[in-house]
Amino acid sequence: MENKCKKSWQGIIQREDRRESNGHHCSITVNTVSTRIKNDFFSVLTLLQKFTGNSDADSVVHHKLPQPVRTRFLRFVPLDWSSNGWVGLRVDVYGCAYKSYLADFDGRSSLLYRFNQKSMSTVKDVIVLRFKSRQADGVLLHGEGQRGDYITLELHRGRLALHLNLDDTRVRSSSARAVVTLGSLLDDQHWHSVLIERFNKQVNFTLDRYTQHFRTKGDGDSLEVDYELSFGGIPLPGKPGTFLRRNFHGCMENLYYNGVNVIDLAKRRKPQIYSGNVTFSCSEPQLVAATFLSSSGSFLSLAAPPPSAVEGLSVRFQFRTWNGDSLLFSGQLRPVSQHLWLQISSGRLHLTHQTSQLKTSEVSTGQKVNDGLWHSVSLSTRGLQISMTLDSEPASTIQLLENLELDKSLFFGGCPRTLDEGNCKNPTMAFQGCMRFILINNQPINILLVQRGLLGNYNQLQFDICGIRDRCLPNFCEHGGRCSQTWSSFYCDCSGTGYSGATCHNSIYENSCEGYRLAGSSSGYFSIDPDGSGPMGPVQVYCNMTENKVWTVVNYNGTNPVRVQGSSVESPYIMHFNYSASPEQLHALVVGSDQCQQEVMYRCRKSRLYNPWDGTPLSWWRDRGGEKRTYWSGSLPGVQQCSCSLEENCLDMSYFCNCDSDQDTWYTLLNDTGLLSYRDHLPVSEIIIGDTHRPGSEAIYSVGPLRCHGYKSLWNAVSFYQEFSYIHFPAPQVELSADISFYFKTGAPSGVFLENLGLRDFIKVELSSQSAVTFSFDVGDGPVLLTVKSPVPLNDRQWHWVRVERNVKEASVQVDQLPLRFLEAPSDGHIRLQLTSQLFVGRSPRRLMPPRELSNVLQFSDLSPEVSVSFEKGSSVTYTFQEPFSFIRNSSSQASSMSTGYSKAVENVAFSFQTTQAPAMLLIISTFSQQYVAVILAHNGSLQLWYQLHKERRPDVFSPRPLSLADGRLHQVRIHREAKDIYLQARNDVLEDDVALAGTKGFVGCFSSVQYNHVAPLKAALLNRGSSLVSVRGQLVESNCGALADLTTSNSHAGERNSQHESAVIGGVVTAVVFSTLCVVAAMVRFLHRHQQAQRASSLQEKEHQRRLEAAYHAELHLRNSAFHVQDSIKEYYI
Repeated sequence: MENKCKKSWQGIIQREDRRESNGHHCSITVNTVSTRIKNDFFSVLTLLQKFTGNSDADSVVHHKLPQPVRTRFLRFVPLDWSSNGWVGLRVDVYGCAYKSYLADFDGRSSLLYRFNQKSMSTVKDVIVLRFKSRQADGVLLHGEGQRGDYITLELHRGRLALHLNLDDTRVRSSSARAVVTLGSLLDDQHWHSVLIERFNKQVNFTLDRYTQHFRTKGDGDSLEVDYELSFGGIPLPGKPGTFLRRNFHGCMENLYYNGVNVIDLAKRRKPQIYSGNVTFSCSEPQLVAATFLSSSGSFLSLAAPPPSAVEGLSVRFQFRTWNGDSLLFSGQLRPVSQHLWLQISSGRLHLTHQTSQLKTSEVSTGQKVNDGLWHSVSLSTRGLQISMTLDSEPASTIQLLENLELDKSLFFGGCPRTLDEGNCKNPTMAFQGCMRFILINNQPINILLVQRGLLGNYNQLQFDICGIRDRCLPNFCEHGGRCSQTWSSFYCDCSGTGYSGATCHNSIYENSCEGYRLAGSSSGYFSIDPDGSGPMGPVQVYCNMTENKVWTVVNYNGTNPVRVQGSSVESPYIMHFNYSASPEQLHALVVGSDQCQQEVMYRCRKSRLYNPWDGTPLSWWRDRGGEKRTYWSGSLPGVQQCSCSLEENCLDMSYFCNCDSDQDTWYTLLNDTGLLSYRDHLPVSEIIIGDTHRPGSEAIYSVGPLRCHGYKSLWNAVSFYQEFSYIHFPAPQVELSADISFYFKTGAPSGVFLENLGLRDFIKVELSSQSAVTFSFDVGDGPVLLTVKSPVPLNDRQWHWVRVERNVKEASVQVDQLPLRFLEAPSDGHIRLQLTSQLFVGRSPRRLMPPRELSNVLQFSDLSPEVSVSFEKGSSVTYTFQEPFSFIRNSSSQASSMSTGYSKAVENVAFSFQTTQAPAMLLIISTFSQQYVAVILAHNGSLQLWYQLHKERRPDVFSPRPLSLADGRLHQVRIHREAKDIYLQARNDVLEDDVALAGTKGFVGCFSSVQYNHVAPLKAALLNRGSSLVSVRGQLVESNCGALADLTTSNSHAGERNSQHESAVIGGVVTAVVFSTLCVVAAMVRFLHRHQQAQRASSLQEKEHQRRLEAAYHAELHLRNSAFHVQDSIKEYYI
């Protein structure tokens, strides 16, 4: 086992084995790391030494190393085992010299540490101790003061709890008390280390390797304790404010309170220590337990000793388990064939006595006995009744008709699968858990004799150990899921959390209002989860879907107008806004939106926003990070102006804001109202108003809700056109859980979608064949592969959806709407996926072939490859808009609502062509009502666009380029129109003569990248032959005219640039001369104009100058923002 820090190790190897042996031997390999050379290569010094073990079950053999060893690893290699066949090994390794101060508490004893003064008040405390306990409950430390302060460290149901209060409980509520719990199953009789560090309110609470940091509540900073601290229990349970708990039963070691060695003082009988029944050694009771490993095959069979003539039949034992249903005990009774069963059913203890096939008697007791704690159960017969006692609860009895005795063998935990060992019946699953202290007819059973084969029989048991573990610590249920467990697994209850899945990892809500719109929802209140399966929870917002844009509206604790009076800069009015979302949720929402805004209304009467003399803000607001902001509605960040100044429509242009005119009247236009739209500062968290203290001064303000639209993570795209194309990201934090989802389409037969590597661990998603997606990973237990096979090819150049998830419970993969494929994780396997390299998308770091297109919730989407077709004479392609064409196949309902092939409000046409024929028909779109749009080449080869939108009028003809385009070069055409709705269907309508003539000539050449709105007709013709939406006449040949034409065009452009170089130089010189002359003239005119206006007020000059600077700044920012938004709107990427 690796030690994280290098330590000098010297000392003793203690070798013991709790089984009989005839001399055991083992060798020790000590690896010392001296230098790290490259990656995983180390310089290693190895020390080999052979040690002889013990020859019996109880003796201890010590071996002292001659020299200290500085090491990180110890490896023990057994060389030989006992000749009797028993296998076992127990090794203790001791480090440097270690002095131990021990104290043994018997459950009734305690240590009292008395202070020198009446009370002790501290702002800093350090408490250190080690303990091992024989019980699940007990007080380790307690101290309290008269004013209500107290500190208590106790074991409660096997967990370590720290109670701390620094406030007067007489005047404070219980909410000020801090209770922090660590650990589980701490009654395992192993040593545990505790460290408590407190400074004022800050507390660090450490148990073994786990530390909990917390702050105490309330106003107090010091802990005031009167008279004494007690260790091991509370000597006076009647004292006010004390916790009525059991005393500690076990051992403590090296107990220090603020540097004072308490056990050493008690051992030396110092007067400040009172020790009651405490011994200064640690007894080692022989508590031998047996672990039942299997829920189907474990059992322990024991012969029943003869009962006492007075007491009769009795069976006693202790058990602990997590399983809610299992068999504990089964026995056959005499006379006749009677049976007795003791079992756990739904967490309760049930005793069943069967006298015949049709007659049984039952009693039950207890609640949740499958809580992992030790429980004592006793069965006994006295007279004509059977009594069952659980722990300290009252006994439950069954009446008998005659005295009973045990017959043959008793079975604990289960029954053998064969009936050779008696008529044992197993009415439920076998017991998985631990048992100890088994007594039959008041005679204890030595379990070690069973292990050696000298007593009874057993199957699938472990001896001298209780192998129970708490699978809910740590709690792997995310987002507040409640954890429950059995012996071999745990389960998460996700109800009420807003999440689902094996570990409550998957949000049941959409990420944004856009998702609800795509799912077909209308306006209303919805819960959205901005970070999906991330740590933040869902938030309720209002989704306004009545406009073209979908607005996400976040409200706060009141949006009505508020009147303010009597405030000044020294004593301002302050209003804090509490939104329905946390600051983290607001940040995620704003950052993930395309645009956000918040309206601010400020009406005023003698209430200014800025001091007109020096520009000092008299009112301001704070952004979501609490920073002071002094700009107002519509203004730019950092500029102390209002929107009226930027729009040059203030009531008094001598001021930057309407309210700064300081008018003593309520006037409709006397307000500064507008939108705050700088996204990084939204939302407004606080508003401060400071100029309403003068007579007649008042203001009315209102701040609207936060409104955002757009979702950046929706339908971004990337395409991979080359074999070695890829993108990469930093290694994600996916140790315990991860989910990945995306859309893809490709024509490649296989390829890697993404892969992330560690030293040994890895995760990979790939298209393993034309119809299979494989999710593979390794967390340390060996590679795991999950494959989903589709009945249809997945490389059909249509969109397909993939989602994979891996957590500590299971792994799953789903493709489109095919059945989910999942695999449960091994119960005791590795759980942490440790990845160290970058995440590669589109290609494996192992140089595997990528798919061609990828779109996903990692935010990648499609850019289709160019499709070109060569047309011969008489060839054509007709695309019929018979039904909306879905550009996303096999997707969720969210995406299906976007699948319109045409737009009712917008018309977009795009294509490329190459031909030498004129006239020629390029494209025609016609409707029922003899309306059409046609793109043709005229007789002279020029491009003409014909629009016939009104059949009673002549068509509109546009000729954007008079030059001939039938020159054998590639030409690109894009057409955009916004008008009334057009309903499309192919038909032979009456066309104008020129259009009809072009149609008869047809087109001979190459078409490329044809697109109408979201429809790609040529691509549909090539990839969907036989579809009812596509009809092809003549012969079509797929071509690459686009790529060939690009090469030709680039060569021709190079020649043109050379021929035009000289003209460009001459033109540049002339332009420079003319520009210089104009600058001189403009400077003279400006000088004369300023001389004539020298008498204007200095304030107006300052305002005009600042307004010009602001206009220039605004124009520059506008250009930058425009460029940014243009780049941001391009959501298709070539790799």
